[in-house]
Amino acid sequence: MALSIKLKEPIFESQTKTKLGSVYVDPDTKKTTIKNYIGEIVKNKIDNYLHINPDIAEELLKKILQSEKERKDIANIKKIAKERVKKANIHNKKLRDSKIHYNDNNPQRLETTLFITEGDSASGSITKARNVGTQAVFSLKGKPLNCYGLTKKIVYENEEFNLLQAALNIEDGLENLRYNNIVIATDADVDGMHIRLLLITFFLQFFPELVRNGHLYILQTPLFRVRNKKETIYCYNDQEKHSALKKLGEKAEVTRFKGLGEITPDEFGNFIGKNIRLDPVILKKDNSINEMLSFYMGKNTPNRQDFIIENLKFDPEMI
Repeated sequence: MALSIKLKEPIFESQTKTKLGSVYVDPDTKKTTIKNYIGEIVKNKIDNYLHINPDIAEELLKKILQSEKERKDIANIKKIAKERVKKANIHNKKLRDSKIHYNDNNPQRLETTLFITEGDSASGSITKARNVGTQAVFSLKGKPLNCYGLTKKIVYENEEFNLLQAALNIEDGLENLRYNNIVIATDADVDGMHIRLLLITFFLQFFPELVRNGHLYILQTPLFRVRNKKETIYCYNDQEKHSALKKLGEKAEVTRFKGLGEITPDEFGNFIGKNIRLDPVILKKDNSINEMLSFYMGKNTPNRQDFIIENLKFDPEMI
């Protein structure tokens, strides 16, 4: 809620004019500050509204009590979690950091990127192929937790989420975000898609502004390598594969990449450099995060199954 107040003769408390010191004079010549005057009006209006609408008052009370409980729960484990992160950051095997960060005063800060990968094989290839100056790698171990419906307490209790939060430096907001681009780099198979969905859920559940501000991306990697003795073409879909075969000949060798770990570091350099292909994760203003997560990540399994069946696409290359 925002209130617009117009004053005829504003008075400021200092030369820098950072704080308003104006007073309101009531009909009885009693003086009070603008803050107190407005606060009293708002307090009375809200008090009347909640008495007239007891259902809304009860919902607000529930949210207030829930928030209070969450704050207490987080406060109890926050100190322990921070100590764990400090110790882990000394020898954090999950994070291969970059030299430049988004919160640095450096002309290359906009290029800073954190790749979130699944498993050591994929992270190993990206780590060897990356630009050490601006590109970092965070390696997940298996599938992360489905955090839909959970409180932020889980971020501190779950080691991987806690370390990821610390790597991004977003615990207290985005002001000190360490990487401009957060890129989810998973395999183009069912497991990879699931991990991708779980990570998007994590960011939407706890750090939606990261998504709203355009920092989250999905890395596109080639599905096929088509080559002959003279030339190699990397293809990201069937259409590109058919075009490559038409150019190099039907006898050209076709390799189907089933996972990022199958792509050598030398090859990976072609996909995370100047020709990198990124799909931005876009959250529209009218999208309700809670409704969206409830449908895709909640317990309404039958409705979700119907939706999947209706939108199912058959890809013979995945067999």
